[in-house]
Amino acid sequence: MSLWLVAQEEEFQQRIAESLVKETAVTLNVRLARSLPLPYEQQPNRPRIDLVVFIINLSLELSFQSAQDSLKYLDPAYFLGKVCFVATNARNATSPPERLDALKKLAASLCCTLLFAEDQTTDGATNVSERLLTILKVSAGLVPMTTALYLSNLTMCTVPSETNEVDFD
Repeated sequence: MSLWLVAQEEEFQQRIAESLVKETAVTLNVRLARSLPLPYEQQPNRPRIDLVVFIINLSLELSFQSAQDSLKYLDPAYFLGKVCFVATNARNATSPPERLDALKKLAASLCCTLLFAEDQTTDGATNVSERLLTILKVSAGLVPMTTALYLSNLTMCTVPSETNEVDFD
């Protein structure tokens, strides 16, 4: 299995990678990148990629912008269950709520999974790595009778439209 972690902040990215390698008994290649593009398919050093994970620190505009810029380098087929977003600092007071809304809309428009992680605690990397490992196993085809497309339909981020919102007042 092969996983790409794309993030601007290397410390949390590294903790997730270490936790992923500890959690699994199967061979797992975790590659770290600050942004995309990845090597072209014709290049001999391009590995198979089962899942691309964008780790976005919501308190940093550069983190969100880098993820948005990197998306254009992915083949559209990857958005069928092989791309995932992980948001950090969603509860931080310095994170603008508009950025969280923009990330939710981005994940929903691409039919991608959106996970939230606590990067300030010791268990944050472990918890998100367990969830990523489950998604990765499905994306890599290791779970019988389940496909990445099926999983993405179950876990994709959805944003209710304004007309469907219920007013409880």
